Parts: sequence; structure tokens; C-alpha cells
Amino acid sequence: MTSNSFTGSTVLVTGATAGIGFEAARQLAQRGATVLVHGRTADDAQAAVDALVATAATVEAGQLCPVSADFTRLDEVEAMARRVIETHPHLDVLVNNAGMAAPERHTVTADGNEIAFQVNFLAHYLLTCLLEQALTSGPGGRVVNVSSSLHRTGSIQWSDPNRSRRYSRLAAYAQAQLALTVFAADPRVAAVSVHPGICDTALLPLYAHEGATPAEGAAHVVRLCDPAFEIVNGAYYDRDQRVDPAPAATENRSVQRLDKLAALLVGHTA
Repeated sequence: MTSNSFTGSTVLVTGATAGIGFEAARQLAQRGATVLVHGRTADDAQAAVDALVATAATVEAGQLCPVSADFTRLDEVEAMARRVIETHPHLDVLVNNAGMAAPERHTVTADGNEIAFQVNFLAHYLLTCLLEQALTSGPGGRVVNVSSSLHRTGSIQWSDPNRSRRYSRLAAYAQAQLALTVFAADPRVAAVSVHPGICDTALLPLYAHEGATPAEGAAHVVRLCDPAFEIVNGAYYDRDQRVDPAPAATENRSVQRLDKLAALLVGHTA
């Protein structure tokens, strides 16, 4: 994977300080992209940039731009989106990759949302809405949502998305992944979602004891970012195979309901 198919492209990767996000940033930069490397804090993002420059032979510091926002705070997501638009008014790809396992105990953010739903979905929903202008300012702009096969086990609790009545960490995680997968079918920006395979990352204990390397998972993400790779809005990939997602992810009604719910929960009217 050394072809420079991304030369001239600008890509923002969320959750790029470790795991699949870090490896995706590396592969994109090695193929010529300018990569906005997102971390939870400015220090985290800068450390990831420094590590990429130090360990990837063909990656230059000028190709990497650290950006930061703690996804448990939606005001930080808004501030980051504003900074991105100021510095990069045109964005070719947004990789919505940042994620966390839902905690054992029901946890609510300062914004009032269940934490896994906010970090894995609502923050990405808000970021995508705020960056819509940058993503659609030229042809071919796209969003790649890093989802999970566990979205198939999920259901969106429309009347209690925070799961304050009945909480289970696996159900909360699956709900967030299902929402992210449904969101790919939103008509505003061309988007796909991908299950990168079971990889040896911080989320591995949710699935199994061993998995593929983060670099292998990242390769499936990067392929979908390639401008030469044609995408169909709302498509879902299991690694490199396009397959049908959970039925809810292809229902127009679900897409519209989710947009209304998410807009309400993030306080955004777009």
C-alpha cells in the first residue's frame, strides 16, 4: 500500500491516537493524504502526530495536523468543528472512528446523554453535521463510520435512548453502533459504515480473546476512503465485503427518526 492515491486529499480521523484510528492515519499519510489527527486532548493528539512522524518512514510533519475534543463534552466537539472549518474549509473524508466500550455502570455525560451513546454516536452525528459544508464543498466528499457487527444485536430505545430504566453495557454499546450504522444512510453527505473485523484494540474484550492487528482493520477503513473507490450511500461493509446491515439501517423511517432524536439530544438544528 504505497501508491499515492490520496495525494491532495484531506482526511479527518477521530480517535486517531491508538488502535485502528492511529493505523488508519498512518496508512492515509503514507499514501499522500493530509491527515487531521484527533485526540481527546491537545497533548494526546500531538503525541500521536509525533509518534507517526517518528515511526512511519514516508510521513512528514507537514502532512499531519493535531485536533482535539473530548467527545464526552459536545461543546468541545463544536469548537473542534469550527477550528477544522477555519483551517481546512474543504475536507475530502471524515472517518468517524472514536469509540469506547460502555462502562459497567450507567453513566451520563455533562450533556445529559448516556456516555457510550454520546461518544460512539452523538458526537459523530454532531461533528458530521457541522462539517457538512466542508465535506460537500467539492465532489466526492464522504464519511466512513467505523461500526461493529454488534450493531446487529442492537435496538434503539426511542423513548429511553439513555437506557436509564434498563441498562446493560453490551446493549448500550450495540445501540450506539446501530445508530452510527443507520446514520450512514442520512442523505446529507455520502457515507458508508464498516466493521473492520475483530481487532486487537482496547475494545477486543467485548468480542473475543484475540483478533487481527489494528493495521489489518485500518486497511478496510482506508480502502473506503479512497476517492477511486466508488461508494453507495448507506452501504455497510464487513471488512472488505459489502453485506446487508441490520434491517433498521435501511429503513427511511429509522433514518428520519434517528435524525430527529439526535438533533434533539445534541441541541443542534441543521
